[in-house]
Order: sequence, then C-alpha cells, then structure tokens
Amino acid sequence: MTDDRLLRFLVIGGGPAGVTAATHAASLGADVTLVESSVVGGAAHLWDCIPSKALVASALRLDSLRSAARLGIEGVGMPAVDMNRLSTRADAICDRLAAGTIDLLDSQGVRIVTGRGRLTGPTSAVAATETGEIALPFDVAVLSTGSRPWEPEWAVVDHERVLTTRDAYHLPVVPEHLIVIGSGVTGVEFVHIFAAIGSKVTLLVSRQQVLPHRDPEVAAVLEEDFLERGVALLKGGRANSATREGDGVVVTAEDGRRVTGSHVLLAVGSRPNSEGLGLEAAGVSVADGHVIVDEIQRTSVPGIYAAGDLTGQMPLSSVAAMQGRKIARHAMGLAVKPLDYTKVAQAVFTEPEIASVGLEEADARAEGRKVRITKVPFAASPRALIQGNPHGFVKVISDPATHVVLGGTIVGHHASELIGTLALAAQGGIRVDVLVETLMVHPSLAESLSDAAD
Repeated sequence: MTDDRLLRFLVIGGGPAGVTAATHAASLGADVTLVESSVVGGAAHLWDCIPSKALVASALRLDSLRSAARLGIEGVGMPAVDMNRLSTRADAICDRLAAGTIDLLDSQGVRIVTGRGRLTGPTSAVAATETGEIALPFDVAVLSTGSRPWEPEWAVVDHERVLTTRDAYHLPVVPEHLIVIGSGVTGVEFVHIFAAIGSKVTLLVSRQQVLPHRDPEVAAVLEEDFLERGVALLKGGRANSATREGDGVVVTAEDGRRVTGSHVLLAVGSRPNSEGLGLEAAGVSVADGHVIVDEIQRTSVPGIYAAGDLTGQMPLSSVAAMQGRKIARHAMGLAVKPLDYTKVAQAVFTEPEIASVGLEEADARAEGRKVRITKVPFAASPRALIQGNPHGFVKVISDPATHVVLGGTIVGHHASELIGTLALAAQGGIRVDVLVETLMVHPSLAESLSDAAD
C-alpha cells in the first residue's frame, strides 16, 4: 500500500485457518474483520477434532479401568457409560475453547461479525446477519469456510439411525450394534470409541486393510487390537446402500453381503463448503468444489487467498492454521516459504495410537528410494512394560548417505506426543546420531526413539 490507511483484511470462516490468519494479520498491523456464521473455532472445535478426542479420552479411561487387574488392582467393577454426560463434557470443552478463541481475537483487535460471508467482487464482500447485510470492502480476503461430512446418494441419512460423524456426539444411548462405513482415520477412531464404550461394532473395509493408505505393518497392529475388542472386519466390503428399517439399519455391500445393526455411521469423506461463497462473482477458480490455490495459498484472483479444507489440501487443523499464518505474513509483505506437506506430523487417536511424519516405508519402497529403516518394539521398553502397554513400535527412516532423519512412524501409547521429536528432526534436517546421543529420561517411552535411531 502506498498510503497510511490500514490494510483491510477480511476473513470468511472462523476455523483454525481463519482464526490464525486473522490474529497474525492483526498483530502485523492490519485492520481485520472475521465473518463466521456459526461458532468461532470452526468444525475442528464443534464437530471434528476436539469432541472426537474428548470421546477418545473417555474410551481410554474405560480401557484403563478394565485393565486394572493386570496391574494388580482388584475390585474394579464394570463401569457404566452415560452418553448424555459424555456429550455434555465434550460440549463444555468446545464451549471453553470457543470462548478462549474469541478472547484471543478481541485481544488482537479483530472485529467479529456473526453472519454468512459472500464475495460480491474481487475487492468486495457482504455478510448476511440477523439484522441485514453488511458491506465489507477489502484489500485482502481469506476464504476458510471448511467442509462438511459427505452424505453419499446411496445412504438415506435420517440423523437418528443412519448417522454422519457429526451425529455421533449426541446419541441418547450407546448403540447396540454400530456399523461403521469407512476405514480411514475418522472411521477407525469411531470404531475404537464405540467398541470401548460397549457397542458391538462392524467395520466395512472397502479394501483389504484398515487405513488403506498407511503402512501395512501399522494397519496390522490396529486390526489385531480391533479383533481383540470383538470388532467384526468386513474386508472388501464397499458399501452401496445404507437404510433404516424400523428400529435398525441395513447395510449392503457391492458384492451382495448384507449387515444389520442398530445404527450405521458414515465416515466416507467430506465436501467443501464453497456454495454461496460468491466465488463466481469474484472470479475465483474452482475444481470439484475446492478453491484452487498455489503454493502460498493464493487463488486465481490477486488479493484473495484460501486455506483449510476448502482447498482440498491435507485436511488437518495444524495444516490449516499454518496456512493461515503464512497467508497473513505474505499479505503483509513478509517473505514466506511454501508449506512442506511431506513433513507434516499426523496421528490417529485409536489405542494404540498411530503417528507418522515425513517419508513412510511403503512410499520409500514404491519410489525405489534408498533409505535406512530401523525399528524398535515397545515390548523392549521398560516404561511400556511398566504401564502395561507394550504394543506397537518406533520406526525411524533415514538417508543412508547423509544419515539425516527423513521421517518415521510410531505405533503405541502416546504416539501422538512422541512423534513431535521425529517431526522436529525431519523438519530440521537432524542426523540420527543426534537422536542417539540425546539423553532421554529413563524409564520413558521416548527412549525408544533413541534406541530406534541407534
């Protein structure tokens, strides 16, 4: 800008990408307005990451109680599950986080408008509020309206028996027999939750392993845990029908197999919230509903950026937030590097947890890359044995020529916390000998990272 007027920075969508973009832009001196039609914090706070992990925490506590006898603790009775209290607790956590996010935005001077934002041109927008439309001219706009669960045409969703993932948090009772369609990250997390709280669970696995895009060794550990919990795995069972029949549901697969249960949960992906956003009016290019962006999140229209699930890139809250941060810095004239998606840490919150970062073994083999792979089982970890959680392993992948850490996978208790060390190593180009020479606490699960590196 060539004058002293503050840059008008508009954010449509208050999820992780939007909130981070807004706070960073404000801290750098922009005049920021954020438009959100629902709750600040977005789907991550309302329906996805936070409430699902709240249910995971309850499931883990149940697992701990059930395994107490193995640790020499007798007399622990079979606990009862109150679905209403589980839901109320998850809601309270989400409310607290939303309030904290609003406080953060207020502290940075961000103006919050409750309404539905829509572009009306390449430098103008409006917010439809309860009292009418508000005109919002801008110099920079960030589109971050997220996504919603996909409801396939072959499923008759009634939100009572045939459920999307967002319906799963407020069920009145524990489902007697839950059929889960979708064996990706979201699907397996819900399998773990409901199997732990007492549901009979059947999982339709469209291919021949759960988590089809992950290391087969990882999938094998998770499948073993599911079978121990009594979960039925219907492999090669690609669903083509899910309907309610009376007080139950019927699911059929393409090969004719038929499963009946009390409820069915669809965990089959998501769709971008791009309708009604005014993309055509502004000239923003779209493909299959997703906003097209370049390596630093710019759309086809100068001054308009997009981030998060709306873009169809890696659908993680951490990624969305980092995209928002980079947008703010770039829009304010600061140099930024494109986000390296090959070094993003990811986790699956089952038990055992699954976490990975960087290059995976299967990908390395498929690419014909020369790598060095070292692995240590948690069965060799004193801390894992003490805690009664010896399942899983640590796998470190490095370059045999430079010895730099390229990535790794952890399967086991607290894997989502432990992966941070490997993420730092991969991001920083750290050599395996640095991990070897790092003196970890003894006894700790983190020692297995050093052992694997060694």
